[in-house]
Parts: sequence; structure tokens; C-alpha cells
Amino acid sequence: MKKIASLFIFFLLISCAYSQNGVTFLQFEGSQGPGKGKHVVLVAGDDEYRSEESMPMFAKILSQTYGFKTTVLFPIDPESGDIVPSYQNNIPGLEHLETADLMIMLIRFRELPDEQSQYIENFLKAGKPIIGLRTSTHAFAYQKNPDSPFAKWHWMSKAEGWERGFGQRILGETWVNHHGHHAHEGTRGLLDGTDQLNDHPVLRGVKDIWGYSDVYGIKHLPAEANVLMYGQSTAGMTPDSPMMWEKSVMPVAWTKPYQIEGGSPGMAFASTMGASMDFENADLRRMVINAAFWLMGMSEEITPDMSVEIVGEYKPTMFGFDTFRKGMRVEDFK
Repeated sequence: MKKIASLFIFFLLISCAYSQNGVTFLQFEGSQGPGKGKHVVLVAGDDEYRSEESMPMFAKILSQTYGFKTTVLFPIDPESGDIVPSYQNNIPGLEHLETADLMIMLIRFRELPDEQSQYIENFLKAGKPIIGLRTSTHAFAYQKNPDSPFAKWHWMSKAEGWERGFGQRILGETWVNHHGHHAHEGTRGLLDGTDQLNDHPVLRGVKDIWGYSDVYGIKHLPAEANVLMYGQSTAGMTPDSPMMWEKSVMPVAWTKPYQIEGGSPGMAFASTMGASMDFENADLRRMVINAAFWLMGMSEEITPDMSVEIVGEYKPTMFGFDTFRKGMRVEDFK
């Protein structure tokens, strides 16, 4: 009976999927823990790396293990109501950023309605912390509405002060190229760097990072960025694949301060790793969760052995265009 009651409370806490008045999102109310009273919004919206799978996974860990309230937003086809990662013009629920203490995003080439983008701008003006993963360096691409006030976010923007767009201004880089051989080479995180890196709270307990996604080229990282981890290409897509030392290393994780016009200063953490399969690696999950704690001023809670165990089932899909699971609804990710 006690076990049944515990399961009932567990599911009551984690599963709130709303599909009312055109708003579709997944919410986990959380439980007891250091994150109680804080709200994390996770935004999925890329058409290759299966962020619609990884963002709910992180939301459950943050909620059920550490007590944060978490809200997950998805790219929704308004006609079908399905999660369609290639539908680039709709991520409903961004108003939840109004109460967020942190935003975690993995999006690519979005062109959202101005009323949705306004919530992101308000978040940035407030100087709240942000984590940008993988394709978030090229989060926006404005083609339909080049006169939008948010067209400056375009990944190749030439707007004054917003050269190379949202990725460059907020995270420190835009899209450059695949430094590694895409879908043939993985990324090995190099963690034995300078003394500056060894004691950073984001790397506390992080020892072994490898991912299926290849190394991205980095060309425009500004001086104020603090590189925490470099990455080396691996000659194959298994964790034991040898490193390709003939290739140069690239930054794959860093922090960067940001501030936009009329706004307060804020801090970002960025990583060019982030395919859903990458997060089968426990220490990559650890680095992202550590970054979340650090950005919210909770460094003292980060311990080398804090749990990053996956809550429930996580069977990520291999990355690729149009490889997403068709007909999926928000409630399918509870």
C-alpha cells in the first residue's frame, strides 16, 4: 500500500500536460530538494538532434531529483497538435519564461511569431541565466518576416551590435561548420586542461565525456568567454574510438556574460554537444546539471557525486533530419 501511495504521488507531481487554448507544454511540479521554489523552462525546437527527447529527460532529473519546477516547450504543428521538430514557426508556452529562473534551450533555425519571441527578449532583458546547447548557436533564421524586430537574431545577422545574431551576442558563437566528419566522428571531451578549468563548479565530478555528435567549428568566440572544455574528434562513433590528433581541438563548452540593450547583465553557458544520444553519457548530463545549479547561484549544492541518474525510461533516437518519431504528442513525453 505504501509503495502504491508513493507511486501515485510521484505521477501526480511529474505529469501535467496542458493542451488548452492553443497552449501546449509539459510541466513537472517537482518535490523536495535544493531547487524547490525555482523554475526552469526547457525549450526544444531543432529538426535534427532530437531535443524533444532530451529536454523532457533533463526536466525530470531537475524536478524529481532536485525539486525544481520544470516546464518543457516544444515545436508544435498547429494543425495537427503534434510535436513536429521541422515546424519552425511555433513554440507555444514561452510566456512561462516570465516566472523562470533559468532557460535551457536546444533550438535551430526558428522564426517564431513576434509575440512568442517577445517573451525571450523580456527574459534576456531581465539578465536571467541561459544554457544553449548544440544548434542554439544558430537558433534563429528569419526569412518570412525580415522586418521583424527580432530579425537581428538571424544567425547571419549584419545588424549593428547583433552581428552573427543571437548565438554570437548571447552565447558567443554562431554556426561555422562541422569541424568533425558529421555522422562519422564523435567528440571526446578534454578535461585535463589548465588550472583555470580544474576547479570550476560546472566541471565538478566530470571525468569522462564522449558523444555521438561531431565537433563544431568555433571561430568567433569573444575574449570574455571562459572555455571550460575542449573537444577532439574521434575516428568513429563509439566511446572507445581513438582520438584524431591530426585535427585541431575546438572549444565545446564555455561560459559567457551577456547584456542586451536596455537590459541587465546576465550569464550564459554554451556547449556544442547535445544530440539526444550524447546524453546517454552521465558526465555530459552532469556538466549540464552542474551548469544549471551554477547559473542559479547554487554552486554550494554541487558535489562530485550528485545524482544525474535518468528518471524513468530514456531511449533516444539517432540524430538526423526527419528521424523524429511521428505523431508524438506532448503527453507522450511524460
